[in-house]
Parts: sequence; structure tokens; C-alpha cells
Amino acid sequence: MNRELDEVAEQFRKLPGIGVKSARRLAYFMLERPQEEVDAFLAAIRNARSKVCYCSICCNLSTSDPCEICSDDRRDHSVICVVEQPQDVTAMEQSQEYHGLYHVLHGALSPLDGIGPEQLKIKELLKRLETDTVKEVIIATDPDTEGEATAYYLSRLIKPSGIKVTRIGRGIPAGGAIGFSDGMTLAGAVENRKEI
Repeated sequence: MNRELDEVAEQFRKLPGIGVKSARRLAYFMLERPQEEVDAFLAAIRNARSKVCYCSICCNLSTSDPCEICSDDRRDHSVICVVEQPQDVTAMEQSQEYHGLYHVLHGALSPLDGIGPEQLKIKELLKRLETDTVKEVIIATDPDTEGEATAYYLSRLIKPSGIKVTRIGRGIPAGGAIGFSDGMTLAGAVENRKEI
């Protein structure tokens, strides 16, 4: 049993954010479930994996190519919001405030991890910008070191084309407390202040 449990735990360990203890806990959980639940879980993953592809335009995960967002004529095709990961598109969509298109980089620049511009979907973004339809690129990478480096790199590539480049605002989240915010968050809040 230990070898089989270890094999299952090792598969869970490959998931992002899952440590050794969590992987073992998930392995025990799945092995204690009724066979029908395990079969349904595996079938759901297999089914999704067989139907999901990358949109050839925005590089987001989708069940169609082009994806529903890129093929929606009601969206503003003059604005592209650049994000790091497919889940960032979902988060932006939940805000219901953005109605343009997206471009998913599939990561952020991180030289220490061997992630340079070649590993990201930057060439695909620049190709999209060759048309006259795009007037603004919103860079919505994470406000961490890698995300900031990526935003700076992209802005230097895009600005010479004359396309407006903006960065999403940063600051203290709703319900947050100034006393518990880090220096980078506070700096972003001050930098992005607006008149009331």
C-alpha cells in the first residue's frame, strides 16, 4: 500500500502549491473515496483535457478556436489586456468591468528560473499588434518582481509602435488595513491615488 500511496502522492505533488504533506493528504483522501467518485474525478479530467485547447489568437485555454472572447463582436477589439495565466482571464472576467480582449503570456520573465522572452507568448502578442485595430494594451501582470519586470519589458517593446500602454492599478485591497500592508503595496497605492 505504501508504494501505491507514494505514487499517488507524487502525482499530486506535481500540482502548483502542493507540498509533501498536502500531497499525501490528497492521496489518502482519493484512495478512501468510493470507486465511483474516483472514476468520475478521473473522467472529468480526461474529458476536459481532451476538449480543451489553446486559442490561436489570445493563447487562453478554450474549448473552441478562436475562443468565445476573441470571437465575440460585442467586445472592444481595440484593447488587449495582457495577463500571465489563463486563471487571470477568469478573475478579470468576474470583475465584469473589462470588455476588451486578452492575451495570455503563460508566465512572467524570471531569468533565475530560466524563463526568458522566448518561453512566453510575447511574439504572438507582437504579431497581434501589427494590425491597426489595437489602440491600447493594458498590462495586468502580477505586482511582484517578475510581473513588474515583464510589464517593463513589454512596455519597452510596445511603446515605439505608438500604441498606448497602461498598467493596472495597484494598492490596498478592499477591506485591507494600511498597517498590515507591505511597502510595495503601499507604494503602489500612493502612486495610483486619484482625486475624490
